Amino acid sequence: MDKELTDKEKKILLKIARQAIVDYVTKGEALPEPREEKSLNQRNGCFVTIKQNGRLRGCIGNFQSERPLFKEVAEMAISSATRDPRFYPLGKEDLDNFSLEISVLSPLKKIDDIEEIEVGRHGIYLEKGFYRGVLLPQVATEHGWDRTTFLKQTCIKAGLPTHAWQSEDAEIYIFSAQIFSEQE
Repeated sequence: MDKELTDKEKKILLKIARQAIVDYVTKGEALPEPREEKSLNQRNGCFVTIKQNGRLRGCIGNFQSERPLFKEVAEMAISSATRDPRFYPLGKEDLDNFSLEISVLSPLKKIDDIEEIEVGRHGIYLEKGFYRGVLLPQVATEHGWDRTTFLKQTCIKAGLPTHAWQSEDAEIYIFSAQIFSEQE
């Protein structure tokens, strides 16, 4: 992200995400209105997290996008609501009982030294062979993890043993995110 989103732009993206979910669940399609704001037309990766009763209900995203941010947010919101394999798709009965959080991502940065990971500031993306795992920056903070625990949990998310991050062929990337939610 070249510059921080304004509070107004954050509210617009949250509204776009919510409307996309409602439209998709009720009508089977969602077409967000074009936006004039330059920052909402940049091509940034993002994740959209859905919570229901304070618990995770869906979270899907991309690190890169070929679409403008406002369209990427709409698409990731729909995917989080209907395509996260960990949860059943949101139905009409769920539409009045969920909250949204959006994470707009910086580009990935490959690291060679885990000391570069700042818990609370960075998310981790780990690759080893065909395995991949990602945890957003806020996950470590929410769980009170230190750097090593954060790395171990990213390995678990990737389906790997907890020590896999120490392997020669493991690649570790960090990223930061501008995180905002409807709760703010």
